[in-house]
Amino acid sequence: MAIVVALVLRTPDNGWGWTIWFVSAAGVAVIRAPFARQTQDNTITDDRQGTGESMLLALVGIAGGLVPLVHLLTGVFGFADYDMPSWSYAVGAILVALGLWLFWRSHADLGRNWSVTLQIRDEHTLTTTGVYARIRHPMYTSLLLIYAATPLVLHNWIAGWTGLIGFVILCVARIPHEEAMMRTHFGEAYVRYSERTGRLLPSLSTE
Repeated sequence: MAIVVALVLRTPDNGWGWTIWFVSAAGVAVIRAPFARQTQDNTITDDRQGTGESMLLALVGIAGGLVPLVHLLTGVFGFADYDMPSWSYAVGAILVALGLWLFWRSHADLGRNWSVTLQIRDEHTLTTTGVYARIRHPMYTSLLLIYAATPLVLHNWIAGWTGLIGFVILCVARIPHEEAMMRTHFGEAYVRYSERTGRLLPSLSTE
């Protein structure tokens, strides 16, 4: 609550874009919480979370959460501010709304198969329905939408862009390993699934 009060008090310096950023960050946490509780008792049969994986997750947390928050509270990166037209807030809000919906839908479709790290659980099934019918990694897509909104609502080259850059790095480094793990576990079924779906954008295939 103290953080929210501090952010409200700094609205004249930050503009109202901070509210859109705050909703996106809080929305991700609220959406994920029940699914995290649902999967906390999963029996893990293949855990590929190494030092690199932990470092990537920490990078995204710092770049996408801590850096913007520190700037909004202190204005420390004010020297890197830039101007954007007023419509940027509307576009950012639309991206956040789409991203949060897809984030929720991705978790709901995965159910107990979801994990924050690279893990296979006991009785893990290959999800190919819902938003996964056309796209293999809709959760990454949802977060890319949310992070892409940040530069539109926080007009600062550091606070606005570090989260997006950090998450792109995570996607580039992590997705190939995740798909390799899925091929190892699900074999030909995952290969066929990959052929008819897009990685981050929906496939138009009708097969």
